Amino acid sequence: MNTLPFNILAKTIMGFLFTLCAASLAFSCPTTEPNAARGEQNSESKHETAAVKAESSSNPVVEILTAMGSIHVELNMEKAPISVANFLAYVKDKHYDGTIFHRVIEDFMIQGGGFAKGYSGDGKALVPAQKKTKPPIKNEAKTSGLSNLRGTIAMARTNAPDSATAQFFINVVDNKNLNAGGFSPEGYAVFGKVVSGMDTVDKIRAV
Repeated sequence: MNTLPFNILAKTIMGFLFTLCAASLAFSCPTTEPNAARGEQNSESKHETAAVKAESSSNPVVEILTAMGSIHVELNMEKAPISVANFLAYVKDKHYDGTIFHRVIEDFMIQGGGFAKGYSGDGKALVPAQKKTKPPIKNEAKTSGLSNLRGTIAMARTNAPDSATAQFFINVVDNKNLNAGGFSPEGYAVFGKVVSGMDTVDKIRAV
């Protein structure tokens, strides 16, 4: 699920910027909108704080700021600790800042986390560039008990079960065939769910 031809990537650009929130740690979240043209933060915008409440104070919440609105994702630390720790490491390293949703399938999912928006030498043509990643992690699809339902976030990977790195996808419909024993025996590991902002996800899926 990690690869897609660049001609399709160029059609499905949606830059986003991540900020980490956790109700238990009282983190505040900058609500500055990323620059729609380049997926970068506008340096002239003021930072405001937004209160974000998770359903459980033990679970961190990540805010994804996109050109089409924000998405708040609650991460299931208890059931998918490896995937959550991996995802948060990328967030804290600012790996996702300025990346794009490079794969959008309207009745399936939206995928991002692996490509940054870039431009050719003349500054006109869009040439998405794949970002370097950390080592792959263990697939938790069989052990978490979490299902690929609408609004859940899961790790994208290649055909190799334990190949997930930075890329993830948000299910826009129920995709139970992605659970362990379905389309792939090992499944695709869910590690959280959207708690607000599915309207934004639906806008992106329609691009």
